[in-house]
Amino acid sequence: MSVFRLALAQINTTVGAFADNRERILSAAREAADAGAHLLVFPEMTLCGYPPEDLVLKKYFIRTAEEELEKLAESLPASLVVIVGTPSAGARRPRNAAAVIVGGKVAATYAKQKLPNYGVFDEQRIFEAGTAPLCVLCEGLRIGIHICEDSWVPEGEEVRKLADLNLSLLVNLSASPFHRGKISQRTEILRRTAEVVNAPLAYCNLVGGQDELVFDGGSMVMGPEGQVRARAKRFAEELLLMDLDTGDRVELLKSESPEDVDWVFLSPHTEPLPPLKPPKPPPPLSEMAEIYEALCLGLRDYTNKNGFHEVLVAISGGIDSALVAALAVDALGPERVTGVSLPTRYSSEGTRSDAEELARNLGIHMPMLPIQTLFEDFLALLSPQWEGREVDVTEENLQARIRGAVVMALSNKFSRLVLATGNKSELATGYCTLYGDMVGGYALIKDVPKTIVFDLCRWINETSGKERIPVSTIERPPSAELREDQKDSDSLPPYEVLDAILEGYVERDLGRDEIVAEGHDPHVVTRVLRLVDGNEYKRRQGAPGVKITPKAFGRDRRVPITNHFRTPWIPS
Repeated sequence: MSVFRLALAQINTTVGAFADNRERILSAAREAADAGAHLLVFPEMTLCGYPPEDLVLKKYFIRTAEEELEKLAESLPASLVVIVGTPSAGARRPRNAAAVIVGGKVAATYAKQKLPNYGVFDEQRIFEAGTAPLCVLCEGLRIGIHICEDSWVPEGEEVRKLADLNLSLLVNLSASPFHRGKISQRTEILRRTAEVVNAPLAYCNLVGGQDELVFDGGSMVMGPEGQVRARAKRFAEELLLMDLDTGDRVELLKSESPEDVDWVFLSPHTEPLPPLKPPKPPPPLSEMAEIYEALCLGLRDYTNKNGFHEVLVAISGGIDSALVAALAVDALGPERVTGVSLPTRYSSEGTRSDAEELARNLGIHMPMLPIQTLFEDFLALLSPQWEGREVDVTEENLQARIRGAVVMALSNKFSRLVLATGNKSELATGYCTLYGDMVGGYALIKDVPKTIVFDLCRWINETSGKERIPVSTIERPPSAELREDQKDSDSLPPYEVLDAILEGYVERDLGRDEIVAEGHDPHVVTRVLRLVDGNEYKRRQGAPGVKITPKAFGRDRRVPITNHFRTPWIPS
């Protein structure tokens, strides 16, 4: 028996940054070569970044990818076999491909066969599916190649075709985005796939933020018995190295290769290696820790990759803006975060002092700019236009819109990215103001339900060992503070009730009676569902933000704005 050294490079690439991505690939390849690796695997679409969306439909984008791939191949260490994700030209549409590189040239290309077309994925519209498996024979090892979804259905044709080839190893190049609970789902699917092909499965996942998606890494090597033998960190770049015990190597003549499988025969020069110690697994993350890491990574990459040096948060003294400010400081550092407090006469002394305490705790600058005079000036201007009408939500929204104008003026003057502070519960029900508190370039917690906002704030204080977010902010009943003695509970059910209903309707697509059958009040369910259905127009105009639940508004849940359909009553 001999050692075969495998390297999985989970790196953070940027869509369209071909030259920068190529340099990241080369840096990881040099590190892998220095460590004596025989085979180096990168994530899906590494060369161009993922998801490229409609960029791949541009012919010059594909030409650029082909040119960059050629440059990459010429520069890679000669001792390595490298498998890298890249777009390539197809007969009708581009392909989501994996290039096998050795000796300065592309020896073979595999095209992804199973194209996902659900949730955040839209690959059938832009890609052409591959039609045949690819198997690499290298140093007597039979190495099958999959790209992400190809391995996602263990009983599917893409897995069964490779199960008959007596593989030594199956590698999977992946760009699997994060959501709550995804890691256990992903691990279970890969376990079943490894058992079906009866070979180790090396899964290399992308890491980093891309608009609303966060890729959490967590690359792993799964044994044929379904045990995780090695795992990389999550939410961070890492080169995972592992020695595979290859057993008896079996040579395969070209004349013996099955006709319905593409084969490539490689003979790289390899030296005997002293074995590595088994890699130490990273500690598991709690649910709150993984959500926190996803939000920080998503914000950091969105800010940095889009060229912003600083961010701006309107801090009200409430829990949502406190969480956003704390996440921003942890993601970017306090020197890159500025707060602003914009109170009116409805702002309580408690929220004003909490805003100031939060800024001190986080170490950020936060001017206080009262907008009461501006509010009164607007009322003086507008009141003659609605003389005789009662005070209503118009006056409340006006305050929020004045705040929106102020934060955007500060954004323009100082080139700061404004972080909107609305949560998923508010966006779902429309408990937010267009061109007011919805103003911003990035809505960091737009997919975080209010109950998890509370949980995250408590978790931040507990793990910090100190009160970073004032306890009074967490314990105070939530309020928009746009009228006297206002509380969120005046307009919405308690958040623990609301979020459970929203989870059923938005994330699990349950109907009204199905949600009622889970123990909820029929009248409350009906009211909540009407709020969700009636506020799509607001959500469509909101800023992007990090996806952390199985189904987020926007990329995941896409419904018409003009829509007279309402959730049916399911017959009993």
